[in-house]
This record gives sequence, structure tokens and C-alpha cells, in this order.
Amino acid sequence: MRRPAGAGEHVARPRSAGPATAWALVGLVLLTINLRAAITGIPPLLAELRDVFGLTGVQVGLLTTLPVLCLGVFASLAPVLARRFGAEAVIAGALMMITVGIVLRVVAEPIALFLGTVVAGAGIALGNVLMPSIIKRVFPSRVGSLTGLTMTVMAASGALAAGIAVPLDQAGGWRLALAVWAVPSLVAALVWGPLALRARTAPDRAVRTPPAGAEGSLLRSPLAWYIAAFMGLASLMFYVLMSWFPEIMRDGGHSPAAAGMMVSSMLVVGLPLGYAVPVLAARLRDQRPLVAGIGATMVIGIGGMAVAPSAGWVWVVALGIGTGSAFPLAYTLLNLRSPSPSVAARLSGMAQTAGYLLAGFGPLAIGVLHDATGGWNVPLVLLLVLLIPKLTFGFLAARPGHVQTRPVEKREVPFTQPMPS
Repeated sequence: MRRPAGAGEHVARPRSAGPATAWALVGLVLLTINLRAAITGIPPLLAELRDVFGLTGVQVGLLTTLPVLCLGVFASLAPVLARRFGAEAVIAGALMMITVGIVLRVVAEPIALFLGTVVAGAGIALGNVLMPSIIKRVFPSRVGSLTGLTMTVMAASGALAAGIAVPLDQAGGWRLALAVWAVPSLVAALVWGPLALRARTAPDRAVRTPPAGAEGSLLRSPLAWYIAAFMGLASLMFYVLMSWFPEIMRDGGHSPAAAGMMVSSMLVVGLPLGYAVPVLAARLRDQRPLVAGIGATMVIGIGGMAVAPSAGWVWVVALGIGTGSAFPLAYTLLNLRSPSPSVAARLSGMAQTAGYLLAGFGPLAIGVLHDATGGWNVPLVLLLVLLIPKLTFGFLAARPGHVQTRPVEKREVPFTQPMPS
């Protein structure tokens, strides 16, 4: 006898590898390409943007911190909008926001530069949150491999945007260097438009509205907070190292060119791990061994920077492994610890809101601590201390199980319409 579906949850339907599913895969890849490039393409151009717009040092700092804060501030809106309009429609709108934000930034006015950064950052936040739920709903048997693919493409596009920013600036000016990324975001929006339309007009669109109390809050779920804390501290470590590693290496005796190359190499070391870690994590029932490996490499890398900065290339490899594994693992846990696509979206929104808000203040705090102490030893010791809660929350989040929601009294509408196959 067939067991009825749980209240408020969609019945999982087998999906054939038909045209719609293939189109969704193309859309997923295109979405991922646009979730980092608009952010990482800015730092290499800061010197020219400062001259063109007449920015102060505080404004330059705000310009680099603003995108990360936007990822946190707007992440919580994604599940709400997805329940109202459907995940595909929200993603299409998010990609249009990224396009509009990028175009706004080529207007030679400071207010347009900052407004465009906020609009693009909001679009990226929405796409970030909804991507795990799309993977879980449309490709439930390929969560590990597709999460790995998206993490790899995201990292590669971010590195590419940073790498070609200066050459494009030299070839055609700062406007070209910024505006070029409006093309892939517009193409991606045009792909997601038909997906959104199909989701709303599908013959099987009639999904029951969850009865009262069927959907619950994640705010009282300890596991949800463990995942949020692990993701936040992993993101904080990453953004702190991206911001200050070159300065630490220069103060340790390395040339500016070598210090810059070390940061790029750290990203390159992490690229294959962005694919391998989600695939391995999805095959394991218990992901705590992966957390232990991440912790060991981070202790070696950060401790080595403090004790022997002259051996910078050794610490590059260790930190590349640690940072290149931590965020993909945290992202994979969003799906592995969620019993349904709707819960995955809500957990993603909660974790990324808390995580990116925490990460956004990390580089600023480390910079202030460096200025106050006149060196890097105290900031690096602080990072080592922060590894303790990071690993503790990581071990708790990596244990087998699903987040448990607490009942609520009000009725809620379905998260999204099923995507046709």
C-alpha cells in the first residue's frame, strides 16, 4: 500500500532526462556563472575607480564590503519570494537584477556605482539561496555531483572575473571591464524566463496548500543554527584571507607580485576541491571526517603564517585546501540536512543570512585589530581561536540527520510549482 505524502510536501516524481531537465541543467550552470563575477571583478579595479569617482578611503572600504553584506541582508527574502512567485521566477528576476546592477555601475556617478552594487548583490543573494533547492528538487539523485559542479563553476568564474579585469581595463577602459559581465547574466535571465513560465503552466501545477501547522520554523532547530554558524565562520575565514593575505605576505618579506600570485594560487588549489568535496560528502552518511581534515589544514596554514611567513607557498597550499573545502561542504550540508526542497530553501536563506552578515564584518575587524596592535600576530591568533567554534559547529552540523521544524499556526502557500520534465 502506498504511503501518503507528508502534509504539505510534494510527492517526489521520477524525472526523465528530457528537454526541460536538460534546459534546467543549462540554466543552473548559467546561474552559477553569475554568482561571483560581479563581486570579484571590482577589487582589481579599485585604484582606477577611486580616481574616476573621487572616492575616499572609507568609500573604497564600503565598496568592497557592501557585496558581502548584501548577500546576508537579502538572503532571507529568497524563500519568501519563492513561495509567492515560484523559485524559477525569482531566479529569473534575480538575474535581471544582476544585469541592471552591472549596467548601473558604468554610469560615472558615485551613487550609481554604489546603487548598482546593492542591486547586483541583492540578485546574487537570491540566486545563492535558491540554487540548493533547485538542485534538490529537479536533480534529487545528483545532489553531490551538481553541487560540486556549481561550486567549481562559481569559483572559476569568480577567479576569471578577477583575472581579466585589469586586461579589459587596459584594452577598453573601466566601463568595459565592469559591463562585460552583464552579457552572461542577461543570457542566463533569458534561459530562466521560459523555465519560470513552464513551472507556472505545467499540467501538474496543482499542489495542495499545506494545512495549518504543516510548515514549521527553523529558528528553534539546533541543527539549522549549527549549519548557519559553520557556514558563517567558513565564509569569514575565506574573506579575511582574501582581503589580508597579500598584506601579511608582503610584511613577511615577499614582493607584492609574489603576494598577489599567492592569492590566485590559493584559489586555484581550491578549484578541484569545490567539485570533489560535495561529491564525497553526498556519498558519506557522516561528514565529520571531512570537517576534521578541513580543521587540520586550516591550523597548519594559519599557524604557519604566524610562525614562518617566509614559507608562504607552503601555507598557500594548506589554506587553499582548507578554504576550498569548507564552503563547498557547508553548501552541500544545506541539502543533505534538509528533508525537502522547501526546507532546503529556507535553511539556505537562514544560513546565508547569518553567515554572510558575520563574514562581512570579518575583514574589517581583522584590519582594526592589526592597526591597534601594529602587527599580524594577534589577528592570526584570533583566527586560530575562531577555528575552535568553527570546527565545533562543523562537527555538530556534519552528524547524520535532518533539521526538525517546529509547528506554526498559520497557513502557508506551497514553496514552488514542480518543474515539468
